[in-house]
Amino acid sequence: MTSFDRRPRPSFVRATAYSKITLALKVIGLRRDGYHDIEALTVSATDPSDVIEVSSVPQPSGVTLSLEGETDYVPLMRENLAVQASEAIMVSAGRSGHGVKMLLRKKIPAGAGLGGGSADAAAAMHAVRRLLELEITDEEILSVALSIGSDVPFCFSGGSAWMRGRGELLEPVSLAPDLPLLVVIPPFRLSTPKVFAAWDSLGINKSSRKIPAPDPISMVIPELFNDLELAAELVEPRLSDFRVQVEKISEMPAVLAGSGSAYIVPLSRQDAWRLDEIADELRRNLRVPVATARTADRGVRLSRV
Repeated sequence: MTSFDRRPRPSFVRATAYSKITLALKVIGLRRDGYHDIEALTVSATDPSDVIEVSSVPQPSGVTLSLEGETDYVPLMRENLAVQASEAIMVSAGRSGHGVKMLLRKKIPAGAGLGGGSADAAAAMHAVRRLLELEITDEEILSVALSIGSDVPFCFSGGSAWMRGRGELLEPVSLAPDLPLLVVIPPFRLSTPKVFAAWDSLGINKSSRKIPAPDPISMVIPELFNDLELAAELVEPRLSDFRVQVEKISEMPAVLAGSGSAYIVPLSRQDAWRLDEIADELRRNLRVPVATARTADRGVRLSRV
């Protein structure tokens, strides 16, 4: 390749981080390392989504972070997964300490079960790799991703997959993108560690509420469920009533997202035309945020300026 063929290194990269949606979640049990083995049918969804913008700075200052948007309960600087992931990938690629300015625009609420922190970490890794043109293999990146959090490998790859183990074992699923979903976010949040602790206290012999899977998700799994729902209701008693209201207003069944607190209303392709109509009804009656989402074939969308 001649010098005329080289593209200039980008000075600014923008990455959109999609939500992580669990359509079915089975908790198998507690592991010796303190994590839980799970089996989850997981998809990337276009909304709500976060945006990360990164740019180079001349000083070798590491990563500096600014926040905008829905920043309640979002960790700052070194406690933020996006910062941790950025610095970890630079270390892995032998570029430790490079100056990176990061702006994180938050729309994915913390404590809603939508994988916002993990999605931000994955988006930051994509963005910093593109910004600094890091020479690092996908295998090395996924190893770094898992060191940051159990959901980060899926968020980095995105699309549709079965997550197993603590989340590090991914089996891609042939599920068409652009399937309609409603994401209904209550006015309260849940702590993932507290929900799993409640699941441990309940014991493993408990049945989960199941709902029919809409077409074409039904070709992958006939019913949707979440083994953490009873535990989440134990942690937050308002959750059950909120779900009942969501189902009554939408006239459709809903499934808990991850460890909560958001609920997902999956629609069939035939009902896709009702997406905005149902969302408006939910917003008007519940006075809570409702995202009209579509499944995506990736977890992060990159653009550079």
